[in-house]
Parts: sequence; structure tokens; C-alpha cells
Amino acid sequence: MIQQALQTTAADEQKAALRASALKARSELAEEGRIAAGLAVAAEGAALVARRRPKRVSLFFSVRGEIDTLPLARRLAEQGVALCLPVIVKKAAPLVFRDWRPGDPLVDRPFGLKEPPADAAEVTPDFVFVPLAAFDAAGGRLGYGGGFYDRTLEQLRAKQRVVAVGLAFAAQEVEAVPTLDHDAPLDGVLTELGFRPTAGAEI
Repeated sequence: MIQQALQTTAADEQKAALRASALKARSELAEEGRIAAGLAVAAEGAALVARRRPKRVSLFFSVRGEIDTLPLARRLAEQGVALCLPVIVKKAAPLVFRDWRPGDPLVDRPFGLKEPPADAAEVTPDFVFVPLAAFDAAGGRLGYGGGFYDRTLEQLRAKQRVVAVGLAFAAQEVEAVPTLDHDAPLDGVLTELGFRPTAGAEI
């Protein structure tokens, strides 16, 4: 137990340092590059979804310098793809997903988040675009520390095949993300440089 606690503490410290470094790199990106990155991700992401043909795709509302997901949302909606956004129900619980299309109303939440209102239909995605602070080539994802997507992907994958693709700027890549048993792996990462599947992922 003591050894496990020490390993967890060391991993948490590594994650904090990597998170700070990757977010700093993200914050230093020029606005022109950010706009171009959002458009590049929209084109490649729409093509990826068209090849995979999921029943429902979850996006996320970009905040705090995250890569802009709205161009991708518009492309997917034009293709007739059913979309949804995640909703935080409570701390330390999995996310739920509610039906959404570009232009639908959103409710302001803490930290600049926006979510579909409570009367929007609750749905289950089988393709999830995941936000992140940092990622590595092996599909390791470093989030913001809340564990929401780890819990959510575990729950979704227990019921059906779910593809999880990280969405970020290439500048957020790190050499290696320290992972623990509860960290949910990604099937790939999509940046402005293109899509990179995780080794062994069926996508």
C-alpha cells in the first residue's frame, strides 16, 4: 500500500509538471495559427468520422485556449452527423451527454464552460472527441485533473465499443504521459498536423 501511494504521488507530480509545460506551450500559440489549426482539424475530423460512421459524436465546448471545435461541429452537422456535448452532473461522477447542434442554446457554467440545457435529450455517443492538456504518441492523455473523462470512458466502454480521439494542438505533445490503471487510453489524437492512431487501436 505504501509503495502504491508513493507511485501515485510521483505520477501526480510528473503530471502536474507536464500539464503546466504543455498548457504554457498552448498559451503561446499565435491567433493566426490557432484559426488555421481549427480549420485543419475540422477537415480531417470530418473525414475521420465519415470513415468510421458512428451513430453519435460527442464534441466539447472549447475554453481556456483549447483548439476551436466549432468549425468541426459545423462540418459534422452539415454531413448530417448526430452530435452531443458533455455535461458535468456532479464532482467525481461520469459525464452525461445531451443532444446538441451548432446554434442550439447553451447554458453558462463555471470555468467558462457551456452545456446544453437540462431539457435537451440525454444521449449516448459511440465516438468521443476528448479535450486534453497533453498527450503522447502511445495514446496517453493528460487531462485537467478532474478525472471526468477517465470515469466516463470507462463507463461507456463497459457497454459498447466507443472510439475516443484526443483533440489538441501539436504543441501539446509530450514525450511520455505517466499513466495509472484508472487512466483511460485514447484511440488516437487529432491535431492540425493530422490524425495519429494509437498503436493497436481499431480505427
